[in-house]
Amino acid sequence: MANPYAGEVGLVIDGQRHVMKLTLGALAELEASLEGDSLVGMVERFESGAFSSRDVLRLIVAGLRGGGWRGQASDLLSAEIEGGAMGAARAAAELLARAFMAPEGV
Repeated sequence: MANPYAGEVGLVIDGQRHVMKLTLGALAELEASLEGDSLVGMVERFESGAFSSRDVLRLIVAGLRGGGWRGQASDLLSAEIEGGAMGAARAAAELLARAFMAPEGV
């Protein structure tokens, strides 16, 4: 089960529940995959609703890897994600928000 207070988000892929988390290592890997774009640019796209399916996939892969998954983006090309594309987009946005949310009381 995902712990939202630890920045975790749950996602069901091919009927199997996974926990995603944007650890520092996962964020570094995500940033490296942005090909000249910045993490701030990605956050801005999500905030404005102008994100792409590539943004969603990159965030899902980074979150899965931060949660211990050792797969690659290509492993998800034919995967069934619960909730479809909208479910994946919601999970990616939630993951991004939780990664940069200030702890309560700060």
